[in-house]
Amino acid sequence: MGPLLDSEENFCRELVGTLKGGIWKWDDRFACLLSEFRTTEQDKVRAVIQRHLASRWDVANISGAPEIVQFIHKHFGGLRAGQVLFTSDPSHHDLIYCSWWPWGDGKTVSIRFSPFYTVLPDIKKIERIKLFKSWFGLSK
Repeated sequence: MGPLLDSEENFCRELVGTLKGGIWKWDDRFACLLSEFRTTEQDKVRAVIQRHLASRWDVANISGAPEIVQFIHKHFGGLRAGQVLFTSDPSHHDLIYCSWWPWGDGKTVSIRFSPFYTVLPDIKKIERIKLFKSWFGLSK
């Protein structure tokens, strides 16, 4: 499959395993995967995310983020206090990102998660997204 895809798949499978019984769905609004979980699980979920997505962006540092991260940030409508955008190495043309959005109830966190490809032809992007979704048990 190739090193990038292998590492993406390993990350996805680890995340699915960490959120055992978690429900993953495709979020058409933001074109990414979405899952929600209780804050009691947030430490273990964040540990997996940070192990694979070493760049962390929040309201304090997002203004200095590279252009590719700024694009993703704007796609989500900006970050608010407490929200975080994790990304793989933003110096690459392809990256994975995960938005971390705690809910106002203090009991739930949403994550939105997807690869972001800047140089692949559209047909290849569609194939990769389909493969990405399959790692989360989604066939569409």
